[in-house]
Amino acid sequence: MSTFSVKSIVRPNILALKPYRCARDDYSSGVLLDANENSFGPALNPTSDAAVSSEGLDINRYPDPHQHDLKNLIAKFRNISGPEHFFLGVGSDEVIDMIFRVFCVPGKDAVLITPPTYGMYSVCAQINDVEVQKATLTLDGQFQLNVEEIEKQVEAHPNIKVIFLCSPGNPTGSALSHESMKRVLSMPNYKGIVAVDEAYVDFIEAGKEGSTATWVKDYPNLIVMQTMSKSFGLAGVRLGVAITTPEIASYMNATKAPYNIASTTSRVAQEALQPQGLEILHKHIAVMLQERSRLLEAFKSISGLGRVLGTNDSNFVLVEVLDKEGKPSNDRAYNVYTDMAKRQGLVVRFRGSEVGCEGCLRITVGTPEENDVVIKLLTEQLNS
Repeated sequence: MSTFSVKSIVRPNILALKPYRCARDDYSSGVLLDANENSFGPALNPTSDAAVSSEGLDINRYPDPHQHDLKNLIAKFRNISGPEHFFLGVGSDEVIDMIFRVFCVPGKDAVLITPPTYGMYSVCAQINDVEVQKATLTLDGQFQLNVEEIEKQVEAHPNIKVIFLCSPGNPTGSALSHESMKRVLSMPNYKGIVAVDEAYVDFIEAGKEGSTATWVKDYPNLIVMQTMSKSFGLAGVRLGVAITTPEIASYMNATKAPYNIASTTSRVAQEALQPQGLEILHKHIAVMLQERSRLLEAFKSISGLGRVLGTNDSNFVLVEVLDKEGKPSNDRAYNVYTDMAKRQGLVVRFRGSEVGCEGCLRITVGTPEENDVVIKLLTEQLNS
């Protein structure tokens, strides 16, 4: 990777961009009459829940545009050297979109995805008028990278600027092998970005290959995407994280809207990263792993369920629904999905339309009580 140059693949208009300079770039304390904010405060009943929850935040003022305090806490948690390695977005969706905006020229460039995978990569590609190439994962039930196919696609399509790898995958639940990801990162004929989406990485059991975030010191073309929506249970605050080289992070931060992370989001995230929050995080993960194992064991004895696909490294499981002949059935899986949702109030996700996922339901691991309902209703549905 010694010949890799970030500047050679950044869009020329981004290289030439002069970022918007906001008021807080100059001064952040004193009598602040420089940003046309409302000095009289927010239009909220002071005793309302909203006012109480935002107490001390000065929400009549724009939020910190740089979020160094929050970035430092994430860096400590993820064992990264400093805040210069980070871009923070409004959920992982903004992180994904930012990668397109920084690196992909509309109507000219392409990205590569590895189906079955997270649908937002293709959605963002269409929004940004970027072509999508595909290298399907192995369809042996393990859903691992087909590196040879990725290499072929890169050779055939030199306009590929970004390769998106989802590990653990959605909807597969499979963590990709580190060896295969290193091979992709080191492909001699590829001079683009590799974006590894680790939204579910905290659900990988100890002792197995985990996060690739610390690799950013060794691979100048790596962006690792994470989120506080899953293991931290903060989907409502919308905080996505990109961990990468300081150079790549600088381009992403220059391109973003100046105040994209809300003060309330930042405060909640920082609280979750304090020792007490991290203690709760680890307790929740431990219970979820136990419940995941309980679901996997229970599914073995439910007639009408087939294989649990993937390597089960996420907070969900992907399981086949079989027809009367014992074959995966989209029709039966879809009927089970809709009937449980409409008649019994249990909502899972039909994934049978994804390549390699015929007849599959994706079921999130819930609380023990919710999982009891899953086991009960699946047994009733498939044994009736």
